[in-house]
Amino acid sequence: MIPHPSFHIVLIEPEIPPNTGNIARLCGATGTVLHLVGKLGFSIDDKHLRRAGLDYWEAVDVQRWGSLEELQQAFPLGRWWYTSKKGVKSYVEADFRPGDFIVFGKETLGLPEKLLAAHPEKTLRIPIFSPVVRSLNLSTAAGIVLYEALRQSGRLSD
Repeated sequence: MIPHPSFHIVLIEPEIPPNTGNIARLCGATGTVLHLVGKLGFSIDDKHLRRAGLDYWEAVDVQRWGSLEELQQAFPLGRWWYTSKKGVKSYVEADFRPGDFIVFGKETLGLPEKLLAAHPEKTLRIPIFSPVVRSLNLSTAAGIVLYEALRQSGRLSD
């Protein structure tokens, strides 16, 4: 495992085990810490969660938090990016830096409106060009944004 993670992925109340498992694998592959926040929609021992992460769980630094506030208090100097289809700024317009926290909401509701309203300049969206498709899969979105952050930080040339 990479000793000093370059980024942090934060999942607020994830609901679907395979999404979390796929994101865990993404985090393991990139040396990114995975933070699971609040009530989960599944058990950590869920067979679908384990299957999606395959045998990579030992490569993932997974941390559990009761609330986003608790996590933010633990990292008071952290830079926080919030993802939402309601964001005005595209994820490619962000100025990611190693150590940043990239926050994703639960699959059915996204992040709370109050949180997004408090941080409009730090709320990012992934453009969707179809009027029919409302959103991307959570694990797909996490991969898109994390790899842009890795690209900006020069990590993709490793």
